[in-house]
Amino acid sequence: MNFSFKNHELLISKYGVSNSFIAILITLISFQLSAQTLTISGTVTDAKNNPVEGANVYLDGTYDGATSNVTGVFSFTTKETGTQTLTVSYISFETFYLTSDVSTLKGLKITLQEDVNALDTVVLSAGTFSAGDNSKVSALTSMDVVTTASALGDFVGALQTLPGTTTVAEDGRLFVRGGEAEETQIFIDGIRVFTPYSPTTNNTPTRGRYSPFLFDGITFSTGGYSAEYGQALSSVLLLSTIDEPDQEKTDIGIMTLGATLGNTQKWERSSLSVNASYINLAPYLAVFEDRNDWKKPFETLSGEAVYRYKTNNGMLKLYSAFDKSNFELTQEDINSPEGLYFKLNNSNLYVNGSYAAKLENKWRLQTGFSYTYAKNKINIDTNTIDDTENSIHAKLKLRKSFSNRFKLNFGAEYFTTDFNENVQNDAIQAIDYGFKNNISAAFTEADIIFSKKLALKAGLRAEYSELFKEATVSPRLSLAYKTGRRSQVSLAYGDFYQNPNSSILKFEQDLKAQQTQHYILNYQYNNDGRIFRAETYFKNYNNLVKFDSEFVGFDTNYNNSGDGFAKGLDLFYRDNKSLKNIDYWVSYSFLDTERDYRNYNKAAQPNFANKHNLSVVGKYWIQNWKSQVGLSYAFASGRTYTNPNAGGFLNSKTKNFNNLSLNWAYLLSPQKILYLSVNNVLGFKNVNGYQYANTPDINNNFARRALKPAADQFFFVGFFWTISENGTDNQLDNL
Repeated sequence: MNFSFKNHELLISKYGVSNSFIAILITLISFQLSAQTLTISGTVTDAKNNPVEGANVYLDGTYDGATSNVTGVFSFTTKETGTQTLTVSYISFETFYLTSDVSTLKGLKITLQEDVNALDTVVLSAGTFSAGDNSKVSALTSMDVVTTASALGDFVGALQTLPGTTTVAEDGRLFVRGGEAEETQIFIDGIRVFTPYSPTTNNTPTRGRYSPFLFDGITFSTGGYSAEYGQALSSVLLLSTIDEPDQEKTDIGIMTLGATLGNTQKWERSSLSVNASYINLAPYLAVFEDRNDWKKPFETLSGEAVYRYKTNNGMLKLYSAFDKSNFELTQEDINSPEGLYFKLNNSNLYVNGSYAAKLENKWRLQTGFSYTYAKNKINIDTNTIDDTENSIHAKLKLRKSFSNRFKLNFGAEYFTTDFNENVQNDAIQAIDYGFKNNISAAFTEADIIFSKKLALKAGLRAEYSELFKEATVSPRLSLAYKTGRRSQVSLAYGDFYQNPNSSILKFEQDLKAQQTQHYILNYQYNNDGRIFRAETYFKNYNNLVKFDSEFVGFDTNYNNSGDGFAKGLDLFYRDNKSLKNIDYWVSYSFLDTERDYRNYNKAAQPNFANKHNLSVVGKYWIQNWKSQVGLSYAFASGRTYTNPNAGGFLNSKTKNFNNLSLNWAYLLSPQKILYLSVNNVLGFKNVNGYQYANTPDINNNFARRALKPAADQFFFVGFFWTISENGTDNQLDNL
């Protein structure tokens, strides 16, 4: 609008308006117009008071704004009035917001904080290995878990190539940092799995029950894990089912051991994945005999299903798995010329439901339950043992994100186990016994990100055992500091409690929870496909169960006076960049441990612990052959055993363990794969231990036999065919 003197004179002549009135009117209009144009100004710096050049500064919802200059100064004008929101943003910094009357936005001093969600932010990683696309730092990927030569398609086998694990070849479960296998618990989508392993017999390794096909995330904590998880003295293994399948497909597998069939269907808001498997060792054993006298070779039928449904703000998952297996055999026994007869029938059902959702005001909800039904019928010589377990886990967890720097978790859960066993033979009347064990727990944990370099996780867990009438409180603490652009150090401390397992509780319930304390120091370096980890730890065991007989029973005396320690060093290096098409990792663990527990007469290195463990895994993609070739080498120093001819307790050691395994996956076509593997390709004659005669011979010597693997080598051939929408996906990731 223009007010000239010419217009001024026109108003006077036409309407007779006085000069003084016009002057006042022009002054008022000019003042109003000048008041509508305000200048917003200030300076942008970082936390160290360094100017931030190039920061984007603007009023939210308008086109009014500017960019800070080399000294961090910005200035721009606006005609906006009233309360407005000033926004300041710059890469690698948290966005700054200031809501105020626009007239006050002058001479501002704005300090931007580092964006703690950036990829180069410190990660709380002490004692933890992660696998999956959602992990900031992955020591393994999802594919690694099932393409390792020695793993034979079992995710537990792949994890045994990581540092902190101990090679117990005749068992097959996870033994972690001087802990027994029962000290590691497995969770699916945050919910407990009570019977994670398939049944087996003496000197024959077991396998994980669950197919790796349905999981895309794996976190393996070798110690110092979150307060969210309990009832594990040594470690936890967290498995996450796939949130959203990428397409509909059918997977077919034909193997020397049996066959598999899987199918995935997708709809607008839901999806369903199912897998079925039939395994029968009879055809294989007809060609490759082992050291057992099989009456009925191992046979199992299993199935799994995951149903997913997307709600408006969350995800519902229903997971179920069922398997039924049986076998019958006679094993060599030095104290029984006719051998030891063993027969087993097992049925196992696992149901898991979970729901995760985003709520208002940055709240998140996670809840779920699991139900396990496990039934075994076992025949050992003339004894018949029937046991049944019913277990339930229910959990509720809430998470509040107060800011990018402070997040709080808290929740509660309930475990209940009802175990019953019946034993009968021709000599005694049938005996029924068992126990009921209910545990209530509550936990809280805070994540505090002080900066991109410093982070803290602090938690507390409380549990109450109705069986023992005992309450325990477990503090957990983890601190991480970024020492460089690609390196960091972490510290972790925690108390951990676990009730004795069913082999003890079915005979004696007047006990209390066993306990460990973990102290962990971790260094990690991560540089574009190369990762190095070094971790040292100390574990202190208390309240371990002791008893006074060779085998546990009703006449055995029990107490919680046992103790022990485990300390050591774990090293891990992985490189998939230095050599073209070659990916490899090397793990080494040193373990020093002693225990005085069970029926030990003094503290000693337990017979499941190796002092030295070394693992080397390599994978090579040969483009011209359309093949992936892999190798896996494992070394473990000898394990202790008691030689009655030498006197003393756990006074001798087996020879060192060696195993070199090879595998080859060949793409016959984009969706058809031929897969071959050989376990222990060099045929090392490994010995797991020795069994001695119950009585000495005439020379007062106890005869012995070596406990060897059922077979020195294992061969596997499989054909896998994927039928999918895009015609290119295959099961290479699942082998």
